[in-house]
Amino acid sequence: QVYLVESGGGLVQAGGSMRLSCIASRSSFSFNDMGWYRQPPGKQRELVATVTSAGRPNYADSVKGRFTISRDTAKNTVFLQMNSLEPEDTAVYYCNGNIGFAHYWGQGTQVTVSS
Repeated sequence: QVYLVESGGGLVQAGGSMRLSCIASRSSFSFNDMGWYRQPPGKQRELVATVTSAGRPNYADSVKGRFTISRDTAKNTVFLQMNSLEPEDTAVYYCNGNIGFAHYWGQGTQVTVSS
């Protein structure tokens, strides 16, 4: 059973930086699009950023200019560099990848930004 595994979360002070990583549990899988979503406390899951297999990124307005998504398609990994973090960025961050109509999710990693 394929799934995605996130890492890099934790506690950081406002204004700090953090880098999240995600890798597929099976290297034989190659995703079309990959992305990051997050779920703040008491809210629904929301899109943070996506990146196509060609490397074209898309960002939510709330993170533009602060976050950068990138991927290594050959290694089946995706990254999220988060700078100038704010308390509002506190959430469980989930990695996502799709193969055709099928979507795969990680278990999530907690990012907590203290004020």
